[in-house]
Amino acid sequence: MCDPGAVSAPVTPPPPPAPRLLRLVAGGTGAHDVAHLHDALAEILHGRSAEPGPTAVRGVREREGAAESPRPLLVPIGPREDPAVVRADLAGRLDGVPERADIILRTSGSTTGTARLVAMSAAALVASARATHERLGGPGTWVLALPVHHVAGLQVLVRSLVAGTRPVVVDTTGGFDAGALAAGAERALGRGGPVYVSLVPTQLLRLLADSGAAAVLARASAVLVGGAATDPALLARSRAVGIRAVTTYGMSETGGGCVYDGVPLKGVSVRIENPDEVGVGRIVLAGPVLAEGCIEPGAPGGGAEGASRPVTDAGPALGGPPGAPQRRAVRSAQSVRPALFGAGPRELVTADRGRLETLPDGSTRLTVLGRLDDLIVTGGIKVDPREVEQVLTGLPGVAQACVVGVPDRTWGSAVVAAVVPEAGAAVDGEGLRRRARERLDGAHAPKRILVVPELPLRGPGKTDRRAVAALCRAV
Repeated sequence: MCDPGAVSAPVTPPPPPAPRLLRLVAGGTGAHDVAHLHDALAEILHGRSAEPGPTAVRGVREREGAAESPRPLLVPIGPREDPAVVRADLAGRLDGVPERADIILRTSGSTTGTARLVAMSAAALVASARATHERLGGPGTWVLALPVHHVAGLQVLVRSLVAGTRPVVVDTTGGFDAGALAAGAERALGRGGPVYVSLVPTQLLRLLADSGAAAVLARASAVLVGGAATDPALLARSRAVGIRAVTTYGMSETGGGCVYDGVPLKGVSVRIENPDEVGVGRIVLAGPVLAEGCIEPGAPGGGAEGASRPVTDAGPALGGPPGAPQRRAVRSAQSVRPALFGAGPRELVTADRGRLETLPDGSTRLTVLGRLDDLIVTGGIKVDPREVEQVLTGLPGVAQACVVGVPDRTWGSAVVAAVVPEAGAAVDGEGLRRRARERLDGAHAPKRILVVPELPLRGPGKTDRRAVAALCRAV
């Protein structure tokens, strides 16, 4: 029985973690914005020091063990974005941040059109940069022609900081110009040592149309090509003129590319989940380059124990007024397992299909076959758009192709395509369709082919399949 003389003291819960502040910094490719974001990254990687160089890793490690107040979270934004609008968007979506997070990356959106918020640590970005240099042959000078508020451009800055070099910036704000890229590469080559360039496939395609620019690019130590699937015909053309094109596979959640030419970077592992009879299944990634988590309403976590904590800017809280309802959303197909906020091995369960093969030296090579939701089921048959796209770009006069499925009363989904002709080529959709039928069976052959001057893009050079589908439905 209880002692009536005893006094029960209330248990005082521990104070909540200090709210994180947000630091919004404009990105793009303008020299001023790039310099500003470069310095902001330097502060994170070097521990308040803006001096570039190998001290980056030491600064990260020291901070991991230090008992200091959480630093503001760096949020790169587009150069023309209104910071107030971005903060309002974050207010409705952020409901917690992993403790080790240093940067919030905003993805360009999947084929669903829903962008994710990715919490990335400085340690993961540094791990990615070091693994890249090891694969390519050592640190060097990077040519920057990608917007730095997206992960590919941001990683060029991180790699430069880790290498102790300054990137050569090619401003593409007014559009991509092959001559300007070549001039930037020339400046980088003039410094001596390895020179690296990071491009998206569309940029590489335009460079190949300028023989002089292509010749300069062929002098670079490596040209990384990523952000979207690279057509094999484009790779063959690049390598035929001496360009060392290296395909990269990755995403914001992996700090950019983590598989080069099908081979994982050091420390990265790849497995295929639930492979079918030919070994094709969902790609699952692991390694030190992984993000701390995907911050989305409804996603597991939001802190070390999965508790939601307020995230604030230098002023008002980012959770709306006290007591206001929070938006919830369905968890993305691209997720982490177990939750990156918990214990145990971390894995990124992607939304991509792939196949692994074992090489003679015992290593593995990954072939990426596209997104799971890109598959087209027409008349009960599964059609891989990339297989059809490769046939179309192999036809004379075709530079690019995007294949999508559109609703059809007869087939359920009809295979249709949008193609971009090569410069000066005269092609018509019906003629291309007839030639494609000579190489493809009835299910795979496009029912319609639309000739367009260019493919709609999203983010840093990714083909917008939703926009292509809408375009094809309208004709």
